[in-house]
Amino acid sequence: MAIIAIIFLAGRRLYLRNQKVRRRLRMGAIFTNITHELLTPLSVISASIDKLRDTEPQYSHEYDLIHFNIQRMVRLLQQILETSKSDAGQLRLLVTQGDVMKYIRQTAECLEPLIAKKNMKFSINCQPESMMGWIDTDKLDKIIYNLLSNAAKYGKEGGTVSISAITNSNYDEVEIKVSDDGDGISPKQMKQLFKRFHDGDYRQHQTIGTGLGLSLTNDLVRLNRGTIKCHSELGRGTEFIVKLPIKKEAFEPDQIDEKHKIDFNIPQNTIVDINTLVPDVIIEPEEPNEDGYKVLVVEDNLDLLMLMQQLLKTNYHVYIARNGVEAMRVVQEKELDLIISDIMMPEMNGLELTKTIKADPNFNHLPIILLTAKTQEEDEKEALQSGADEYLRKPFRLVDLKLRIDNIIENRKRMQTEFSQLSAEEEIKHISKAPSPDEKFVSQVLEHIHAHIDDESYDRDALAADMGTSASTLYNKLRSITGMNVSAFIRDVRMKEARRLGMENPNLRVSDLAYSVGFHDPRYFATCFKKQFGTQPKEFLESLQNLKQGGQEK
Repeated sequence: MAIIAIIFLAGRRLYLRNQKVRRRLRMGAIFTNITHELLTPLSVISASIDKLRDTEPQYSHEYDLIHFNIQRMVRLLQQILETSKSDAGQLRLLVTQGDVMKYIRQTAECLEPLIAKKNMKFSINCQPESMMGWIDTDKLDKIIYNLLSNAAKYGKEGGTVSISAITNSNYDEVEIKVSDDGDGISPKQMKQLFKRFHDGDYRQHQTIGTGLGLSLTNDLVRLNRGTIKCHSELGRGTEFIVKLPIKKEAFEPDQIDEKHKIDFNIPQNTIVDINTLVPDVIIEPEEPNEDGYKVLVVEDNLDLLMLMQQLLKTNYHVYIARNGVEAMRVVQEKELDLIISDIMMPEMNGLELTKTIKADPNFNHLPIILLTAKTQEEDEKEALQSGADEYLRKPFRLVDLKLRIDNIIENRKRMQTEFSQLSAEEEIKHISKAPSPDEKFVSQVLEHIHAHIDDESYDRDALAADMGTSASTLYNKLRSITGMNVSAFIRDVRMKEARRLGMENPNLRVSDLAYSVGFHDPRYFATCFKKQFGTQPKEFLESLQNLKQGGQEK
């Protein structure tokens, strides 16, 4: 009976293993079919873009962006295909002869922009500089790409990434080392490192991953009859060491391509040189326009950030930042009219950025539009509760974003017009009525100016001191709300008060009226009065006197 039980258990284990293999193969076939189906429309899109480039060449920047993302999608889909082939045992090696070191260097150089995106220092060292050998360029390309992209993902901002290639004394093997000085890999993670769908803590590093890269790399190295090892120390970084045979005798006859050699005249476009697509993230816009509305776009996806900058800069003066921390530096340094921010970002997300800005009296006047991929009503509610003025779900149309921007700008213009048309009496009434933060701020400004209306020395610095803010912050906030700088606003209030006092007492002398609203020079007062109201103060007072006398005669 014991023997029967053992046979039964062994048979069951074999059956379950076979079932697992069948399921994996079925899933592999599904992945393969889906991947092929997706590659076809991508090819159509790519061809369509090429056609558009010929007919409408002025949009070359946008075409480059589309091609860049097509290549990224194609690479991911090809990686899924390779993984499916590996599971099915269908990966095929085909080596050709060429300069191994030159190929490794050129392939690594194509990935330099990927590393530069994180401000990392990148070094490439090949010893010797040139050496002939036999390699499968497609497989080696994927090995180098996966190892370097991993180093870029998990290395620290501003750190270092290096790749070196050296040969042994017999010149029949090449050793490739890829290292970074990132957080390193824990012993627990190390055990699962080359396992399929292992995510490598990419979420903690604010990046993306599929869990296929290192598993496929391991398969490709072994297909090349090589070895791969990983040395890592927490807090000190990680190093991958790949050893590959490069002599012809290491491969089977059907794995050798005698007819074709590596052609270095063909560019290695492992990845589009994104230096031509993604500009350095700087806070200075390309063409300063002091009269234009100044918009800050905050987005951690550099492709989307750059695209939004390109599309919006035709209408607005655009600054950019990659997260909330960078955005706050721009807010503190620049005169802004509006902020557009993604919600999901590293370091400081959009909600935290919004709460920080709205809690700061120096900047809480800035309107904020939040962008998010979340679709739940609770998410929209949370965004609006954080202080956001508008909320837009991804994917969104540019026309919808522009509509929201223009609505906010028009509301600001309307508010500026209303303030400019307020009479002195209405300004005084406005002080006691301040429902919104912007109106409350202006009411406080008006209160301080009216309290010092006859003080000639009361200027921008004195008002800023009374408001408890810096002169530059007062200027930015007042200009954003009213459309006037501080000096112009103070002068506007003085002029309106002079008009009110003149209407109350038309028998005042022009000099007395000037002194009462803080003007030491009656002539300069008369010039400002005429500029604002279209008449000399003397003529204004005389017309009021005549009007009063006419009323008394009746």
